[in-house]
Amino acid sequence: MHTSTTSTAPLIAWTVAELQQATQGVWYQGRVPQGDIKRILTDSRHAEMGDAFLALKGERFDAHTFMTQVQAQGCQVAIVSSPLPELDLAQLVVPDTRLALGHLGQFRRQQYPHLKVIALTGSSGKTTTKEMLGSILARLAPTLITRGNLNNDLGVPMMLLELRPEHQYAVMELGASHIGEIDYTSNLVAPEVAGILNIGTAHLGEFGGREKICQAKSEIYAHIQAKGTAIVPAADDFFATIQQNAAAHQQLSFGDGGDIYATEIQLGAQSSTFKMHTPQGTVDIDLPFAGAHNVENALAASAFALAIGIDLADIVLGLAQAKGAKGRLNFIQHQQYTLIDDTYNANPSSMRAAAEVLLQQQGVKVMLMGDIGELGESSRDEHAALGHDLAQLPLDYVIAVGEFAQDTAAGAEHAQHVHAFSTQAETLPFLLDLIQQHQNQPMSFLFKGSRYTHMETLMADVMEKL
Repeated sequence: MHTSTTSTAPLIAWTVAELQQATQGVWYQGRVPQGDIKRILTDSRHAEMGDAFLALKGERFDAHTFMTQVQAQGCQVAIVSSPLPELDLAQLVVPDTRLALGHLGQFRRQQYPHLKVIALTGSSGKTTTKEMLGSILARLAPTLITRGNLNNDLGVPMMLLELRPEHQYAVMELGASHIGEIDYTSNLVAPEVAGILNIGTAHLGEFGGREKICQAKSEIYAHIQAKGTAIVPAADDFFATIQQNAAAHQQLSFGDGGDIYATEIQLGAQSSTFKMHTPQGTVDIDLPFAGAHNVENALAASAFALAIGIDLADIVLGLAQAKGAKGRLNFIQHQQYTLIDDTYNANPSSMRAAAEVLLQQQGVKVMLMGDIGELGESSRDEHAALGHDLAQLPLDYVIAVGEFAQDTAAGAEHAQHVHAFSTQAETLPFLLDLIQQHQNQPMSFLFKGSRYTHMETLMADVMEKL
């Protein structure tokens, strides 16, 4: 069954000729290694005999400085941009090791022309949609799925290096932190089907506007294979632009007004049911995920699956068995308390969606909101707007924590049930006092914030005291 943990399956070895062919590198001083290379690594701590260590260089680091260490660990092959003459290693010299990693990933991808590859991007919902697709496809055949957040110009080729002959499907998540990144990664993965889930405000600060985010995400359509399909979000306010950006391909749309849409939606505390209408027919879906946004994610997953020829009956089964990723609306029941762990990450739209899920829960409803990062100059305004919207919902308490907590409270016009704290240490006593006040009542807590806020720490502290 599909999981998102590190793969333990053996990787396919590289011959010396393949390594040289993929990178177009030159062996330093003509020293060519003997035997095959079992894997290509970028983490010096794990490099050992039989590996090739690829020395990446960034703005703040240069892995060439770890070459002595990898040699001491028994590693005898390195891929470098600056050879070190004093080392007793076979060094394959390339102009840029970051690009060499891309070439290696692309070479591995090209060895499996019959592999059906799905590429997806979006401002929110990528991880959950990816997990839903993994559940649908892994029931049918071995499937490679992006692990964790390996979705950038380094992570995507690293995932491609894990391809093996038995894989029949691959689900690749592509992230964007600048214009051109998805153009680069979608070229490496050469998808048969590619699509955008939505255009939100994640990374707003880096792009300087939603139009630019739409432009960056739309690069995913640039490298769809001939006769492939573009997936487009019918209910998104950038739908017309996205449709235009994907005009070179046949399209399948999801969401209200799309080819694949939902009716008779029933949202439960921890699950949902709905009728899904598709060009292949209408089916009843039992989804073990809470929230209207996850109905949308399920429609998207179904669109991708249908586009690569998956049967509707298999989609129904796969969605019914899907599990959320760690820190993505995971429910923890403890006595009369429900704790919702949604601490993996946050953006303004996912914060609003999570609040709607909290509203479906039992008892006193407490929202614990950490800061949202990567909003740039819009940070204060976005937190204030969020505070305003959350204050309108029938939540019992909204507790903002962090640098922008006061902006959230100000946006809520300092409503009595909205509280702001600078740190988790300040929040904890208030929270425990709240639990004491309501000790005989059921309570539901939602913990959510951007990754760097580590809201799971606050959740663990609370659980310890319950």
